Amino acid sequence: MTLATLAEVLQPALKGNYAVAGLVTLGWEDMRAFVAAAEAEGCPVILQAGPSCRVHTPLPILGKMFRHLAETASVPVVAHLDHGYSVEECRAALDAGFTSLMYDGSRKPLAQNIDETAAIARLAHDAGISCEGEIGFVGYAEGESSAGTDAKEAAQFARETGVDAMAISVGNVHLQQDKQGGLDVARIAEIEALTDVPLVIHGGSGVPVSQRRALATGSKICKFNIGTELRMAFGDALRHAVNSDPGRFDRVAILKETHEPMVRAARTVLSAFGHHQKGA
Repeated sequence: MTLATLAEVLQPALKGNYAVAGLVTLGWEDMRAFVAAAEAEGCPVILQAGPSCRVHTPLPILGKMFRHLAETASVPVVAHLDHGYSVEECRAALDAGFTSLMYDGSRKPLAQNIDETAAIARLAHDAGISCEGEIGFVGYAEGESSAGTDAKEAAQFARETGVDAMAISVGNVHLQQDKQGGLDVARIAEIEALTDVPLVIHGGSGVPVSQRRALATGSKICKFNIGTELRMAFGDALRHAVNSDPGRFDRVAILKETHEPMVRAARTVLSAFGHHQKGA
C-alpha cells in the first residue's frame, strides 16, 4: 500500500528540488488514468477531490476510490481534499480516509483565515495526516479577481497555522484554458525568503510549461494543481469516442477509450516537474 500524506511527498520534493502534481479528479476514469501515468513516470501523485467532484460523488465514496487505487499503486498516492470550506467538510474527508485536507479560508480576513486554518491543521495532525492552507486569493478565469499574496502575511500565516503546504496567489488563476500568462517570480522569491513551508500553485493549467519546470526545480514551489488542461483532454477523448460510432450507447465501452489518451496527457503534465532530473 502506498497511500501517503501530503507532507510525506512534499518534504522530499522540497529537499530534492522538484514538484509533485495535484491532479484534479472528477471520476473513476480520470483518477485511474492519473495513477497509471504516475506509475509510468515513477513519481508520486496527489489525487484531488474539489468542490465540483464532491457534488457529483459523496466524500465517503471518493475516499474509498482513492484508497483502493493507492493500495495497488507502486508509487505514493495522496488522497487530498481540495478547497474544503468548513470544519464539517474537512472532518468528513478525514473520516472518509483522506490523507490531506486543504482548508480554503482565502476569502476571509487574515486573522480569521489563520485561526480557522490552524484549527484544521491541528485536526489533521492529531489524526496523522496533512493540511494545506491558502493565503492571498487565487481568482477564477471570467470570475472573481485574484488578490496577490503579501510576503509578510504569508510568513505569518505559515508560522501561526502550522500548515504542511501553503497555496499562494502570484499571478495564477483557476480554470484558465490557455498558457499565455505567467507567474510573478519576484513575488515568489519574496515569499520563499521568509518561509520554508512548501509552496503550492493553484490554477497550474494556466502556467507555461517552461515556467512550471523552472519553478519546480528552482524554487520552493513543490506542488502544482492541474485540472483544466486534463479536463480538456478528457473532453476531447470522450468526444472522439462518441463521434467515432454514433450508434454506440454502452458507456463502459465509450469511457474505456478515454483511458490511454488520459494517461498520455497526465504523463506529459507529470514529466515537467523535475522528478527524474533530480534523481528522485
